[in-house]
Amino acid sequence: MTLEIIGPGFGRTGTNSLKVALEHLGYGPAHHMFEVRDHPEQLPGWQALADGGRPDWDALFRGYRSQVDWPGARYWRELADHYPDAKVILTVRDADEWFDSVEATIARFIAGRGSYDDPHANGIANMANRLIVDGVFDGRMFERPYATALFNAHIAEVQATIPASRLLTFDVREGWEPLCAFLALPVPGISFPRLNSSKQFLTEEWAEEA
Repeated sequence: MTLEIIGPGFGRTGTNSLKVALEHLGYGPAHHMFEVRDHPEQLPGWQALADGGRPDWDALFRGYRSQVDWPGARYWRELADHYPDAKVILTVRDADEWFDSVEATIARFIAGRGSYDDPHANGIANMANRLIVDGVFDGRMFERPYATALFNAHIAEVQATIPASRLLTFDVREGWEPLCAFLALPVPGISFPRLNSSKQFLTEEWAEEA
């Protein structure tokens, strides 16, 4: 099995909704940070990258047909090169809305690193801090002007790098139609998933760790 979908969109751009949608459309399982949460055996591979190790993409994504969210989105260029036949779906939203969501969710989770009862949660928080906060945002992920400018620059960079025929820029509020048109699939007869609101993130998705 090889990745058929690459998702370079930052976390908090509807990535969990896209994960579930792709799985419904037959592109599952889809990798997401929640997969690292639910499969502790995956964490050492990402920690090794945070330590500067060389990636083995086929091993890290073994068994997955698609990738969305961090930590994979941190390496979208490398993944697009390694899987040249994969389509690319870039999730987007308003930059300030994105930052508000990050402040309410990811920032709180990462800030708690070292304090969780579950060592696995501490490991994920430390990995995310190193690969994302430091690796993507130079330690300034929680500074609104810097982070929102980088967020917009990232979208522009992906759009300038990936050929239009291979890329869908996707706001999950658009629902099934643009996604299914891009993948040449019929629109399902169910509502598009709307998952992982900021409240869900804190009260459900990471409740045991917080």
